[in-house]
Amino acid sequence: MDLGLRGKVALVCGASRGIAYATAEELAREGCLLAICSRDAVALHSAQRRLEALGAEVTAIVADLATPDGLHQVIGGVKAYHGHVDILVCNTGGPPTGAPMAHEWDVWQQAGDLLLRTVVELTRAFVPGMQERRWGRVVAITSLAVKRPQPSLVLSNSLRAAVTGYLRTLADDVGKDGVTVNTVLPGFTATERLDALAAATSARTGQEREAVFEGWAAESPLRRLGRPEELAAVIAFLCSERAGFMTGQAVLVDGGAVKSLL
Repeated sequence: MDLGLRGKVALVCGASRGIAYATAEELAREGCLLAICSRDAVALHSAQRRLEALGAEVTAIVADLATPDGLHQVIGGVKAYHGHVDILVCNTGGPPTGAPMAHEWDVWQQAGDLLLRTVVELTRAFVPGMQERRWGRVVAITSLAVKRPQPSLVLSNSLRAAVTGYLRTLADDVGKDGVTVNTVLPGFTATERLDALAAATSARTGQEREAVFEGWAAESPLRRLGRPEELAAVIAFLCSERAGFMTGQAVLVDGGAVKSLL
């Protein structure tokens, strides 16, 4: 299926691994010009080489988006290389685990910089250009925690919900200009982040790591974890011409783990 993305400029954040890397692969196969960023230089340049092997043109920027300097590097670097962005895929690592009252306020502020500020600053930098060109796609990777808060993930539960609220409001504002804005809510997906959460859950509950993974898999009617490429396929569709009438949505991709009608 041709998604109509050949020649579009796509910035995929946190694309050194996991769901975001798989998304970059999907967009590379669709003929996008890619800009990718990560704070992990070794992993980022490895990702760049693999994407270039697919025939993609790839700009890689080593930066920590949770910092003002990192945001400046990414925004300035992408504008210098490409001039504009047609597709913005927002993604960062997850914040620390912890109970609702476990964190001092500075930890909340750091998590806010990581999860919320990055989305606000990146959209402020690139969406006006999309509006001027009358076409654009914004997709943020959040979490099923937006629909069903997770134990010991109070920072993620709270701030990913804030991201969803911000982007739903943005979608209402820019839709008339041909820009769509959506979020994708991964369920339990086989990534390095899930490995870290399994370790934290094991330490908190005393369960073996294998039992933690088995429990997560059992929550889905499919009885397995998701694969990054399955999430990436949904994200690529939301970025496409074919998804032009889909905006303001929080799309749950969790194998049916969240038992709800809506």
